[in-house]
Amino acid sequence: MFIAPIVVTILVTLISGIFSKSVELTFELPDSAVECFYQDIEKNTSASLEYQVITGGQYDVDVKVEGPNKQIIYQQQKMQYDSHQFTAQYTGVYKVCFSNEFSTFSHKLVYMELNVGPEQPLPGVGDHATVLTQLETSAEEIHSALNRIIDHQTHHRLREAQSRKRAEDLNERVFWWSMGETLAIVCVTFVQVMVLKNFFSDRPTLYNRM
Repeated sequence: MFIAPIVVTILVTLISGIFSKSVELTFELPDSAVECFYQDIEKNTSASLEYQVITGGQYDVDVKVEGPNKQIIYQQQKMQYDSHQFTAQYTGVYKVCFSNEFSTFSHKLVYMELNVGPEQPLPGVGDHATVLTQLETSAEEIHSALNRIIDHQTHHRLREAQSRKRAEDLNERVFWWSMGETLAIVCVTFVQVMVLKNFFSDRPTLYNRM
């Protein structure tokens, strides 16, 4: 069976200074259900949303981002994956909703990442007005490279989980199809044996009766 994070896993990072929030989670979305997440965002703060359906059905989901004044910021239907960046026009609670109402029997496993605010710089870098030293510049470049590596690893894990689920679904279908074919061959063989047996069985003929 497919091994996946069935229990909701949440990784929340709150960084002080330049207020930056990063929420990364994987959650189950049952059939005919809607899951919403809420985030406080200050005015003129940039935010980005990225999501992907890992398993379930046709790997699609309805997504909607709503502002504090009920304004629809982003809305898509039956999307497998996408990303969206926006700047908050008002201070308040923003809502991100994932809907599986169009599906009546298949639940989904969805990955979502929400980043709010600019990324916090490395400690000590940028605290002084002088030019960055070569060591600080190298540290900043390594930090950026590590962030890119983490992003690539996350995407590869998601694709691996999705491909594994599809392979296991295909394997299960092939197994049951093979079982059906085997049962059909057994039934046909039994019928053929019975028919041939009737052909060669001794039956009283008209000549024997006379």
